[in-house]
Parts: sequence; structure tokens; C-alpha cells
Amino acid sequence: MKLHVLSRKEELDGYRLPDKVVVVLDVLFATTSIAAVLAHGASEVIPTLDGEAALAVAAGRAPGSFVLAGELDAETLTGFAHPTPLALLDLPLRGRALVYSTTNGTVALARAAGASRVYAAALVNGAAVVDHLVRHSQGETILLVCSGSAAAFNLEDFYGAGHLVSHFTRRAPGWELSDAALAARLLHDGCDALSCLSRGRVGRMMLERGLDREVEYAAQQDRLEVVPELRGGRLVAAAP
Repeated sequence: MKLHVLSRKEELDGYRLPDKVVVVLDVLFATTSIAAVLAHGASEVIPTLDGEAALAVAAGRAPGSFVLAGELDAETLTGFAHPTPLALLDLPLRGRALVYSTTNGTVALARAAGASRVYAAALVNGAAVVDHLVRHSQGETILLVCSGSAAAFNLEDFYGAGHLVSHFTRRAPGWELSDAALAARLLHDGCDALSCLSRGRVGRMMLERGLDREVEYAAQQDRLEVVPELRGGRLVAAAP
């Protein structure tokens, strides 16, 4: 069984995906937000490539059946709800869909759509995602995909990948780790989560914007049991 870490979503373009499982990470904040809203009662999350695509999805849905949230380059889109996890949990999402657009995370999910299975993971639900994959593994190669930031490497997603690698290697022996997977695990095992998230470029930007509580929420490990799985263009909680 092979476990790889891709440091940016753009690296997906070089892989044949149909026989692989992809786990997308965007710790600050898309996949953290996705896990949070599904765990707290949202019916589904519809990830879109951009604000225009999100508006098109919303136009086809009944008023009151969804919440529209998104950002571009860390700026909340006009007319959209703020896309961070705690801000979304303050909204009436129970039983409703989240139509969601972000600069990196939802784009990474779209790039991964050709894989045999696609999941969204973060620190907050890492153990649940790994437990699910270990139970349902069929020997596929697993790609842990860091969304990155505007085509660049970022620290928090690589740390999140290391969190998953640490869980995989503890729960099931025999994984063949790529050098990137090993490096991510070494980073995770040697660094505190909140310190790592706060010191990266994106984390520093979020702190400068007063989003301390959002970063602290994203740094919590294994507090949610939800496993978001991409099915037919929408993320839903996977069956146990």
C-alpha cells in the first residue's frame, strides 16, 4: 500500500487518478469548514470553482435551502457569507446545503474528481478519515493532496498531511511512504499544531485579520467524526 503527499494541488495534473484515492487538505480553511458544517448538520457541501459557478448553482436551488459562502484571495466575495468554520457555524445550516467557493480548497477538490474516491480532511477530522480509509482500503494508492496557496506550497496543509500520515502508520503497518509523506510526518510529529499554523504565511495573514479563534479551531486535532466524501459533485458524510 502506497501513501504519497502532493505539496500543491497542481501536482495532481501529473497523475492517473481513476485507480487512486485522493484526500484533499486545505486546513486554513476550506476542508476544516467542510468538516465542521457537515458535522453540525449541513445536508451537503457543493464545492465550486469560483464565485460565478457558485451563483449558478445557487440559482438552481430553492430559496432558503442553502447558504452561499466563499472567498477569493482571502477576501469574502460580495453577497457571500464569510467562509471560515466558526463564522459558518453561526449560520442556520442544519438541514441546508452549503454552496461553497474558495481560492484553493474547492479548486483542489475539482481537480481530484477523477479519482476512484475523493475525501476532504483537516486536522479536526483526521483520525476519522484515516479510520474510514483503513477499514475500506482495497490496496489503492492514497494521495494526500495539499491545496497550497495560489500554486505555492504552504505549511499548514503539509502539516495536516503529516497528521494523516502519522495516523495511517500507527493504525495499519506496511505502508510504503514517499519521501514527501515521510517529511510531512516528521514535521507533524516534531511541531505543535497551533504554533505551526500560526507561523506559516497564510496563518500569519489570518492572525493579522483578527481571525485568531478561527486558526485555533483549525488547529484542533481529531475532534470531529465526520468523513466528507465527494459524490456526484457534492460532499456528504460518508457512511461508516
